[in-house]
Amino acid sequence: MSEKAEKQQNVLWENFKVIVQALVLAMIIRTVLFQPFTIPSGSMMPTLLVGDYIFVNKFAYGYSKYSLPFSPDLFSGRIFGSEPRRGDVVVFRFPPNPDVDYIKRVIGLPGDRIQVKNDILYINGQAVPRQPHGTFASDYSQEPGDDIPVYSERLPDTGKVYDTLDLSPNSRGDNTQEYVVPPGNYFMMGDNRDNSDDSRFDVGYVPAENLIGRASVIFFSLGHDTSFREIWKWPTNMRWDRLFKVVE
Repeated sequence: MSEKAEKQQNVLWENFKVIVQALVLAMIIRTVLFQPFTIPSGSMMPTLLVGDYIFVNKFAYGYSKYSLPFSPDLFSGRIFGSEPRRGDVVVFRFPPNPDVDYIKRVIGLPGDRIQVKNDILYINGQAVPRQPHGTFASDYSQEPGDDIPVYSERLPDTGKVYDTLDLSPNSRGDNTQEYVVPPGNYFMMGDNRDNSDDSRFDVGYVPAENLIGRASVIFFSLGHDTSFREIWKWPTNMRWDRLFKVVE
């Protein structure tokens, strides 16, 4: 082999090693630390919008089999686990179909009693205070409408404040039965209260094992149904004010 050919082979080998190392590092970061997640629906409006790209903190609650690629059945439960706080925005596996990721807000902890009566959220028999907080307009084609009423809720124990939408005073989720959250499970609700499939409906109670992580920060955001691949639309449809916004 000539000296030139040998040098070229060495360069190719070094490049290959760099690529493999980068892929391994990316896999470790995605598996253990942070995972990117795209907001697919309007169920968490106005907190999270369709077209938001967020990082999910995977070590916030420890790890389960769902923390790993392809969810291998290596162990049950959680390791290095810690409890989510009421009000956290969480990515989790949909209990009826664990191949699907959902994102909602933790409303009920194990043992809590949760109910909605006449639009008002009740936790353990106490109404969660809420105040009008202006209106909201969506730029997402499947969530049309301007002047949608916004209400700020303040959770009783953590004091966490966040905004919710109230599209209709008579939706199917505005008056519910009382739910008692079983041990080891959580009750999730979307901030878009009248347009969220959550623990009031098909989601049901979410086992701790299904938690993936806590929504951390919005690192990218495109409005008006813009695909990530439509780079030429980024300058006009980028939501600049949402970049690097912490998820509350």
